[in-house]
Amino acid sequence: MTLWAIVPVKPLRRGKSRLAGVLSEEERTELNQELLERTLDTLSTLKELDQVLVVSRDAHALTIARNHGAMTILEDGQSELNTALTRATVVAKINATRGVLILPADLPLVTREDILTLIDRAVKPPVVVIAPDRHRKGTNALLMVPPELIEYDFGEDSFQRHCERVEKSGARLEVVELPSLGLDLDMPEDLEMIRKLDGLKV
Repeated sequence: MTLWAIVPVKPLRRGKSRLAGVLSEEERTELNQELLERTLDTLSTLKELDQVLVVSRDAHALTIARNHGAMTILEDGQSELNTALTRATVVAKINATRGVLILPADLPLVTREDILTLIDRAVKPPVVVIAPDRHRKGTNALLMVPPELIEYDFGEDSFQRHCERVEKSGARLEVVELPSLGLDLDMPEDLEMIRKLDGLKV
């Protein structure tokens, strides 16, 4: 199966604004860059992925992506996440991919084994594999075979909305709950938890 990973990246200097109380802007920038590089390093080890595509309006983030062998799309400043992902999916589909994996760059504990688990569940298409956050509210990863089965609806409480869209589409839904996939980095308490579990520099 031809499979592309799409990684959306917020501007490195502006991402993780909810950590402003515990990290300076410079520290948040460094953290965002480290998270992006970790994600790209993990994805690059997977022969099951034919291409990694990073979409961002941050030129520096795209330079980092290209240095890791990824394709890039520069978004304009007005684009929002779901629109950016839709455009990136069209690019992937034009290049004959049979499936797309949406993987945000703020999952510091994600492993290649986690991603292989998602891919292993994406059999017998049409199928959508969703990994919710640990609160079962947000969507931390989404794999669609074929692409464009549902419209993206990332944002607060997106897990339930994505599940409902899959049900309406008639595709099969697979939910994968793994501790490392469920922990995204948004709040100060997330940062403390990840510092205890992993060797984040920041």
